[in-house]
Amino acid sequence: MFLRLSLTACVLLVSGFLSASWAGPKDKVFFDSVSGVWRGPGEIVAGKYKGTKFHCHFNGAPSAEHKIGVAMDGHCRVGIFSQKMTAIIGDRGGNYTGKFQDGAKGEGLDLTSGKVNGNKIVVGLNRKKLNGAMVAHLQEPDVMNVTISVKVRERLIPVIGMTLSRDRKVGASRQQQQDHLR
Repeated sequence: MFLRLSLTACVLLVSGFLSASWAGPKDKVFFDSVSGVWRGPGEIVAGKYKGTKFHCHFNGAPSAEHKIGVAMDGHCRVGIFSQKMTAIIGDRGGNYTGKFQDGAKGEGLDLTSGKVNGNKIVVGLNRKKLNGAMVAHLQEPDVMNVTISVKVRERLIPVIGMTLSRDRKVGASRQQQQDHLR
């Protein structure tokens, strides 16, 4: 179960882009900058499955349902096992709403709070009694580092780390991404 939740949380690096504040132009720039094809390794760094390595592949595009938001589709793989990942997040009247897979009422997670700050986003995560946070930081237009943490006795403990790279063969060129971020 923890492994499934851990893999589920991996997709949040791109799907968990929420903000409790008004969705302004800078938020749109951030969401647009994560469009494209992303691939990369990750590792579970705490808990029962500590040391488990995985690899993910995501396709991101602006949400067709929202003026500001992103829709993601892809999968994460551990060895020969693969799990489909889907997520959508968007602005609904000044608040972002979102879910990964089928949300916390099903097998996924709800995205509950957050804030975009330049090339970094911090979001709140919830699934029943599990609360946590995700930080996604665009180190440069083609590299994104992600840390997912869970709350244990009022402390956030990192459990997943990932580094994703933009697939330039499929996605936009580096120059197009740099121009877009300006």
